[in-house]
Amino acid sequence: MAGMPSLADLVWARGYTDPVRARCHTTSGRELVPSRRVWRGAGGPSPLPGASPTPEQATVGALDGLTFAGPHQQPVTLPELLGLAESDALLVLHRGRLVHEQYLHGYEPHVPHFNASAAKSYLGLVAAVLAHEGQLDRGAQVAKYVPELAGTAFGDAQVDHLLHMGTSMSYAGRPYDKALEAQRYFAVVAPRLRPYGYSGPDSIREHLATARATGAPGVEFRYENGNVEALAEVLRRVTGVTTSELLSEVLWSRIGAEEDAYYLLDPEGAEAACGGFSATARDVARLGEMLRCGGAAGGRQIVPEAVASTVVSGAPDGYARRVRFPAAPPDSPASLSYHDLWWIPNDPYGSFLASGIHGQRLFVSPGLDLVIVHYASQVVSPAVPQVPLVQAFLAIGRHLGG
Repeated sequence: MAGMPSLADLVWARGYTDPVRARCHTTSGRELVPSRRVWRGAGGPSPLPGASPTPEQATVGALDGLTFAGPHQQPVTLPELLGLAESDALLVLHRGRLVHEQYLHGYEPHVPHFNASAAKSYLGLVAAVLAHEGQLDRGAQVAKYVPELAGTAFGDAQVDHLLHMGTSMSYAGRPYDKALEAQRYFAVVAPRLRPYGYSGPDSIREHLATARATGAPGVEFRYENGNVEALAEVLRRVTGVTTSELLSEVLWSRIGAEEDAYYLLDPEGAEAACGGFSATARDVARLGEMLRCGGAAGGRQIVPEAVASTVVSGAPDGYARRVRFPAAPPDSPASLSYHDLWWIPNDPYGSFLASGIHGQRLFVSPGLDLVIVHYASQVVSPAVPQVPLVQAFLAIGRHLGG
């Protein structure tokens, strides 16, 4: 089980000091605020080779004999590792076949699970497709598409800066603090989280309008939700449809999903695009397998191969080439890259991943023929050590590859 943070750490943890409370949020988000479905399409689900017909028959144990490094480099088994990470699900696909499927803490395969910031990567993929098709100009100023954002940190940046977290800003004249701004963002989206006497923005768009640049765009990597929300508004203006409709049209209705996904909505009815997305583990695995196969699934091209193949190779030089996870210690090496809202470990296998705050991950490794979906409800606190899951994923891939 995850450790408990100290009382002095409660603000940073945003109240999620108990995995049970975090799990209630990650599996029941649409019961707390309004939501909009991401339609799975009219056709039947695509087969997932190796998938069990019922949760009780899920494939468990195939990898239990492996040993991994724990948070303090201690040897741990897979069940121990999943316990430390407060895991809800683990799916492993190797060469297109589901070789390990496991659900914990009562979580079930048909229930959409909060993806948190992993959703940023899915939106980045949609934006890359639209840019490839000529509907979106990466080099254009955001204000060209969203005139109301002119004069803000986001409106004066280019679309490509949003895709690489390349803006520097402060909100409403406050000194920028990432943890505090994350709390204020959630207060905008979910009125129930607002403190007594709250007088801030009532919608995501109002929140974005208070952002002022504190530096030139394209110079510094700053992982900030506002970049993704501004990008989502750009895509809504370009296509004329909601974020939910767009994700369904470009991806969800074409990958053979079993279940609808959904987005949480702000009080104005706009999707919380930076992290309010939920979907089943199996359907996220289908998305990852499509990307592993160069954008193809079910005998047809879902995403242009030129887009799928450049998630890793297209990473720009400069501010997005050497970065670290937001939760990583500031003295840790900046060894990752970041491209179109995807994290790139820069390993020998061409891997890339989408990652969310409570331990949600979609890991795709073409060189290892590997796709892994991990869902968790881990406590968010510097008092709780991060579990080295990416290293474990690579070890699983090397084991399966012999």
